[in-house]
Amino acid sequence: MSSFLPVLLVVHLLVTIALIGIVLIQKSEGGALGIGGGGGGGGGGMGGFMTGREQANLLTRTTAILATVFMGLSLTIAIVTGQDKEPSSILDSQPNTVETAPATTAPAVPEMPAAPTAPVAE
Repeated sequence: MSSFLPVLLVVHLLVTIALIGIVLIQKSEGGALGIGGGGGGGGGGMGGFMTGREQANLLTRTTAILATVFMGLSLTIAIVTGQDKEPSSILDSQPNTVETAPATTAPAVPEMPAAPTAPVAE
C-alpha cells in the first residue's frame, strides 16, 4: 500500500463527517429543523449575519464542494489501493489447497434395483 493512504483515509473520514453535518443542518422543505431561516433577530439566520437565502446558498455550495471532494477522495483511494495488485483471473489460478489424487480403487458397480412387489390387501 502507499505511504500516504492513511492520510487519505483520515481526510476522507473528516470530509464524510463534515458532509453529514452540513446535510443535517440544512433546512428541509417542510422546515422541520427550523435552522434555515426566520429565527432569532430580525428575520436573518445565523444571528443576523446572513439572510435565510444567503445561508441556504452557502449550505448548498458547501454541500456540493464537500460531495465533490468526497467523490474525488473515494476514487483516489480506490485507485491507490488497486495499484499494488496484479491483474489476475480466477480461471488462471489453480486450487492449491486440495490435491487431486488418482483413484486407486475401481468405482463401485451400481446394483440392480429391487423388483417391485405386489401391494398387500388388508
